Amino acid sequence: MSENDQEKQLQHFYIAEEQSIYLLNHKDATKLKEWVELCQQQLKQLGYQNIALLGKGAYGFVFSAINMVGEDVVFKFSRSNLPQHVQDRLSDEADIQGQLSHGQIPKVIDYQKIKRQSILQMSRAPGIDLERLSHQQGPLAPELVVSIAIQLAEILIYLRASNAHQYPSQEKPYVHGDIKPSNVVFDEQTGIVQLIDWGSSVIAQLDIQGQSTSNNVMDLMSSDLQHTNARLGDVYFIGPEQISGGLSSPRFDEQGLAATLYAIASGQSCRYGTKIINPNSLGLPKMLANVLTGMLSDDKQKRCQAGDYFFNNLSYLKQLVLSEQPTIIKVEPLIPVWIKAKASDKEGEIDTVVYGSRKSFLREESNGDHLNDIDDVQLEKYYKNYLMGMGDNEKAFVAALSRLGNFPVVGGLAIRWAKEGVYVDSNLTLFNPNLKTSFESAVNNMIHLAQGIFRVGVFKSCLFNARNTLHVERDKQSQPFVAQPEQKIAFEVSDVADIDDITRLHSYFEDGKDPDEYLYLPDKMMAVLARINLIHHTGCIIFEVLPSHLKIHSYLMLLNHDKEDEFRQCLAEIISLLPTINGIGISGFMKLPYKDTRFFEHISSLPERFYPKNPKNIKLGL
Repeated sequence: MSENDQEKQLQHFYIAEEQSIYLLNHKDATKLKEWVELCQQQLKQLGYQNIALLGKGAYGFVFSAINMVGEDVVFKFSRSNLPQHVQDRLSDEADIQGQLSHGQIPKVIDYQKIKRQSILQMSRAPGIDLERLSHQQGPLAPELVVSIAIQLAEILIYLRASNAHQYPSQEKPYVHGDIKPSNVVFDEQTGIVQLIDWGSSVIAQLDIQGQSTSNNVMDLMSSDLQHTNARLGDVYFIGPEQISGGLSSPRFDEQGLAATLYAIASGQSCRYGTKIINPNSLGLPKMLANVLTGMLSDDKQKRCQAGDYFFNNLSYLKQLVLSEQPTIIKVEPLIPVWIKAKASDKEGEIDTVVYGSRKSFLREESNGDHLNDIDDVQLEKYYKNYLMGMGDNEKAFVAALSRLGNFPVVGGLAIRWAKEGVYVDSNLTLFNPNLKTSFESAVNNMIHLAQGIFRVGVFKSCLFNARNTLHVERDKQSQPFVAQPEQKIAFEVSDVADIDDITRLHSYFEDGKDPDEYLYLPDKMMAVLARINLIHHTGCIIFEVLPSHLKIHSYLMLLNHDKEDEFRQCLAEIISLLPTINGIGISGFMKLPYKDTRFFEHISSLPERFYPKNPKNIKLGL
């Protein structure tokens, strides 16, 4: 196929902004499906097989395929709706990754730019990324964490200029800039990891001693040491220097390495929980646990000293005697978790979304977001507008709550912080028994992090299935929202009727008006919700109003079987009252089946727990 033919075939490779397809309006959802299908068709016409959407991020989309000679390859496409200078980063990524020659870094095959669309083709790293592996298993076994630590350290040694004599092509250190669990792929067959996604990579401006990497006078004169060349990376994993715009250095990757090891060892999705869920509490070998504690310290000098110690004593880590079988720790859930074999809804699958309210009290500062001026699309993926105003414990708590959305789960949480401790009401149902251990571990992490927050306030969270979201659209904001005749708010009926106990019922309204919600529903609709509140059920209903798009998110289960007709009638009245809604915003209501409050005392941190010096003692438990 000629270059002109290829250009004609590939010119439409662009995809819409990332969002769960079940939360998009009809037009955008259709467009996204069509674009994904078009990409797959175009690649198929070029001779590729087994084409699939592998992943998506802030900058682009990734497809996997098998080429004409049977090799696994990956195509990475920049988002066409990003500014051109951001799209051009894919060219920088191809350039830097193409300079690297290491068995645990994917090889660049080709880079091309067709009109405004940049496309990077590279070899595919075999296996599963550590974020997905952690999601499946929960905290990874200490033996595996040690193996991954050694392998990642050796990749970073390769990237450093101190090895220039061994790798002559390297004149300056390389910085990956975005080391996190989802960018480390683990091959379960061989135990080997690969470091992927070099979209934030740069040539380091400083070495590990903090000295300029410019090695001659001309370099020094031409280099700009007033401005960083670093990309932001994932704000859940990068270190303080990188997040504050420091000059790029191999120290950035030390921080990503430490945060990644901490996250997979604890079963979390961020670095921020270290003060409460300390690395010394995770059952790791003492040497590694102490090193991670130092590398994740608030003190810059301690971080650097711990990083140096880690790399200087890597041989000691390699010599540790560990169990041949991975250590598995039994998890006992701190709050009830209900397990069902599968969802009862028609689709049979759950696309969980976590909605949290009453977040403002978790913030330490209402504004002064020091990330506002950074021109980096990566920020938009995260809770930029309020997360950066929180302390680390609060960030870790919100991240732990968000992690629950990776599981097929529905339900609700009401967490109340008081001076004496934390009160938790909950109703969580998981629809995959294979994920029980991982989910219960994630729930326990959330509880432990809540115990370490010393504030007074309430946090409520609803977990619902986005596949059940109702979408009502209008052409312009001056028109009312009118549902289609077939549109109804779905609900389930429990297997066994639950008799009302007025002293234990949880109410929609018991915590008062949510200060973080900014959609006021009309009085007639509130009156219907008050009637629904009197019918014994569990679940949530959330109204999200955009200028031309209304979404009704819900998970409702009726517990009083005698009231099924009345319950259905109330939900139908809500649909009929949609035209009376005015304004833009969100308003949500949650009802737990009954009050079964669990109390937890405050903690500063979890107790120390290290890997036993004699691995034979593992059978007795850690």
